[in-house]
Order: sequence, then C-alpha cells, then structure tokens
Amino acid sequence: MGTIYFDHNASTPVADEVVAAMQPFLSGHWGNPSSGHWASVGAAAALTRAREQVASLLGATADTVVFQSGASEANNHVIKGCALRHLREHPGSHPHIVISSIEHSSVRRPCRWLETLGARVTEVPVDGHGRIDPERVAATISDDTVLVSIMHANNEIGTLQPIAEVAAIARERGVLMHTDAAQSVGKVATKVDELGVDMLSVAGHKLYAPKGIGALYLRSGVELDPLVHGAGHEQGRRSGTENVLLAVGLGAACALAEHDPCTDRLTELRDRFWHELREAFGDGVVLNGHPIERLPNTVNVSFVGHISPDILAKLDGVAASTGAACHAGSRTMSSVLTAMGVAEDVGLGAIRFSLGRATTVSEIEAVVTMLRRVV
Repeated sequence: MGTIYFDHNASTPVADEVVAAMQPFLSGHWGNPSSGHWASVGAAAALTRAREQVASLLGATADTVVFQSGASEANNHVIKGCALRHLREHPGSHPHIVISSIEHSSVRRPCRWLETLGARVTEVPVDGHGRIDPERVAATISDDTVLVSIMHANNEIGTLQPIAEVAAIARERGVLMHTDAAQSVGKVATKVDELGVDMLSVAGHKLYAPKGIGALYLRSGVELDPLVHGAGHEQGRRSGTENVLLAVGLGAACALAEHDPCTDRLTELRDRFWHELREAFGDGVVLNGHPIERLPNTVNVSFVGHISPDILAKLDGVAASTGAACHAGSRTMSSVLTAMGVAEDVGLGAIRFSLGRATTVSEIEAVVTMLRRVV
C-alpha cells in the first residue's frame, strides 16, 4: 500500500483546486492590496473574493470575516480581546470567562495568562462521551461573565458540542459566545446564524488550504481589542499587510467545502472502519467520543491494555496520532480522555485515525490487517 495518511485532523494536504487558485499569485498580482494603484488592483480583488468565499461557507457577510494566521491566533484574539477590552473599560474588574475542560491549548493557555491579570476562568466538565451539558454552562454564568468559548468539535475524539443550545443561553444572559471551529469547518455545517455564535475561528490547514492562514468570524457590532496594532488593516481589527496568496487558498478551500463537502462519503468510511475494528478485536477495542454526535471523519479508539505509541511504531507507513498532534509519542494519557474519566488501561491505548477526501476502502482494510498483526 505504500504510505497511508490517516491524520487529517492534524493537517490536510492542500487540495488541487486550492493549488490552482493560488498559482497565479506566486508570480503575479504582487502589489500591496491597500496601495490603490494599478499594481494593487488584482491583489485587492482577489482578497475581496476570498473573503466572500469564506463568508459564504459560514453563511455570513464578507465584512464579518477577519483573516488571521490560523485558528490559534483567532482564539487568542477573541479571548484576549474580550478580556482586555473589559479591563480597559472597567479598571480593577475581574472579567469571567467560561470554557470547557477539553478545549485546545490555544484557548486554555490564553485563559491561564489572563488569570495573571485578574481574570476568572471556569472550566465546565464533560461527560464520558466528551460532551458538555448546556445547563452546567448556564450555572457558571455570572454578572461579570464576558465570554463563553466552547469548541464546536474536539480535535482528538471528534465529539460535537451543542453549540446552538449554549449560544442561546449566552445570548439570553447578554454574554458573548465564541466557538473554536477549527476541526468542524468544511466537515459539518457551520452556519453562524444556525449556531447562534458571535465569533467563530477557522483554520485553513484543517480544510485543504495551506498552513499559516485562518479566519475569525466577528458578528457585526461585536468589538474586540486587536492583538496586532499598526496601520489598521482588516477594518482596524488586525494590522499587517494581508497575505493575499494564502487568503486566496483559504477562499478556494472554503468554496470546495461548500460545493463538495464529502460528508456522507466520509461518514460511510468512518463507520465501515469502526465496524471492521469491532469485527477484528471485539471488546478489546473501545470507541472514544460520542457514538453519533461526532465528526464524520474521526475514529478515536483505544486498544485496551496496550500503549498507543508502541502500536503506531509498528504500523509501517501509516500516519495517525496518539491524540493531539502536539502530543505525538507521549506515554501519558491524553488530557481530553482524562477529563472524560477514561480508565488508564483504556486511555493509554488510544489512537486517533482521521480520514480525508482521498481515503479509500482499500486503505481502511490495509490498516485493519496491519492492526490485526501487531495488536
């Protein structure tokens, strides 16, 4: 089989359609899109079109899309921007932020940093499937709560959160709602009005665009302090000359996702993979995450009594992950599985297989055959 790539939640290959869209901008349209002369016209038009393509996938208007370097920057912008604006307007206050216990580090670490400045952070626990209870979120909201930030889909287990329910609670209480949708955009519906969110983070390299580009949806009327101050690009929300090449790539990837999401095909492949694993290992393999409310491409499973890095080391040519990519090779249990209450003899054997557009049935069968041999 050669090499098999089952790590699309870590990063996706750049789609051919995206490469084709970017190609003209490698040697042409090199003008600064803000310059206003003949050399900038093509770049400015391309940036506008890319913004419209991102907005279309999200069911938003182009003026609500802010290009960023990725979802980590977008998450930092939301969390720090909300809290710092509140601190500036209310000196000596202690702004309160609500997150879940399984957020990505680009949400958790900014929150930890803000605590050193006097902010308060509450982590809402998840159940054994990695899902939060919206009522538990409601119970944490107080008069000083400035933001609720709950990820749409978990990067390790693929569990989808009830974002629309949480957003309705936040709106009723007059609190801003953000969701880190890095893993869900392009895989499941992420229309911002259906989700009811005020802010949403996008990561390009999770939906077949290049690394180093992302976006933040910022509902009209929502004001954040910028992270990057300068000449006031992106309507004053993120300074720095725009990266037209990468923005074009993100726009093309969003257009591809909107017109050909592959959701049904990926769901079929995901379910087939899980069925074959159960056929091969019975009770020796356990599904981590929600059995239904999860991403169509993600199969996080534990081989009970085994250590996942040892298994992966024997799967020659197979790219998969023991959890989040930044924890690859770790022999400690994932913090996500720990938060879910997964037993250690189960959690230490967890492997995340995340499928993609090019995944085939023969690749699934080959991986199952190899697993039979090494587990």
